[in-house]
Amino acid sequence: MKIAILGKPFDDEAAPAIQALLDDLAARRAEVRIGESFRTFLDNRLRLPPGTTEFRRGDSLRGVQFVLSIGGDGTLLDTVTYVGALQIPILGIHTGRLGFLATITPDRIAQAIDALYKGHFNIEERSLIRVDTDPDVFGGLNFGLNEFSVLKRDTSSMIVVHTYIDGEYLNSYWADGLVVATPTGSTGYSLSCGGPVMLPQTNNFIIAPVCPHNLNVRPLVVSDQSVISFEIEGRSTSYMLALDSRSLPVEASVQIAVRRETFNARLVKLNHVNFLSTLRSKLNWGLDRRNPAGI
Repeated sequence: MKIAILGKPFDDEAAPAIQALLDDLAARRAEVRIGESFRTFLDNRLRLPPGTTEFRRGDSLRGVQFVLSIGGDGTLLDTVTYVGALQIPILGIHTGRLGFLATITPDRIAQAIDALYKGHFNIEERSLIRVDTDPDVFGGLNFGLNEFSVLKRDTSSMIVVHTYIDGEYLNSYWADGLVVATPTGSTGYSLSCGGPVMLPQTNNFIIAPVCPHNLNVRPLVVSDQSVISFEIEGRSTSYMLALDSRSLPVEASVQIAVRRETFNARLVKLNHVNFLSTLRSKLNWGLDRRNPAGI
């Protein structure tokens, strides 16, 4: 089996579990490829499987059966950009803080690898959001798993985001910004803006204003078959565009449209983990002392 690994630095507490993972892959004679920066971190810390090779962004992962993302949710979001249209299944191993997307804890790594080899897992198809800009801003990495955001610069006053759905005028949002989230992103930035939680299979986007200056403006759910476009006004001549964890300043003249990407992210889920159980365990969804403890 060919397995690629991407990750972020972890603390000493997680090191024995990651070493056990590498030893397990070596014992199974897996062909292991490790991202360049993570390989640099692992060198002189852990024993790597014989024949381990490295790769960098832009290198093809064609032929790889699974990609392991070791870190937190941000690491998994970055991993999606490495996989792209190849749609290689991604297994998220949690060594970070929350672990909403990266659900495999260090003590369950051995069980997870065994499940991969035996086929005892499910694949969750997660829709992606695509951003088209003129001029081009994000280049080949113009897709994301969580959300796209238009935001004011740190020192500027609020902006006005004129928003259109399939060319028809929706609203002008006087706010600090605007978030367009996927169902996966509904538990991220959009949630902090008062947006609803959506199940991963829901074919919708959420349009959520950031700190709106209107009491009658609320988040809106629209079909992900729609094309959402924007025109920006404000006292500043520039503002921020953010796509998941990637952000950069752009001029106010940039034209922006978002739509659903033509391919999905594919997340590996073991049989004991699903979105609803994660919602309860990570976000304390429905926490109530009156509910039965075992449910």
